[in-house]
Amino acid sequence: MAYALVGGLLLTSVLLIVLVLLHKGKGGGLSSMFGGGVTSNLSGSSVAEKNLDRITIVIGVLWLACIVAFGVLLKSGGS
Repeated sequence: MAYALVGGLLLTSVLLIVLVLLHKGKGGGLSSMFGGGVTSNLSGSSVAEKNLDRITIVIGVLWLACIVAFGVLLKSGGS
């Protein structure tokens, strides 16, 4: 069980990193340093951006569930 949780944690961690990096920058900060601040916002939020937001939230919830389950498993002494 612990190996499945660690595998799920690693998979969701990598997916979260990729999904967060795919998001469009909203202004200043690091995103504008890499050219994100140069683009104009003509169309607002597209369907693809909304779906990306939803997928990111779902993966984030799965990541949190893996963290909590792994913590409970370690506390109970299971392996």
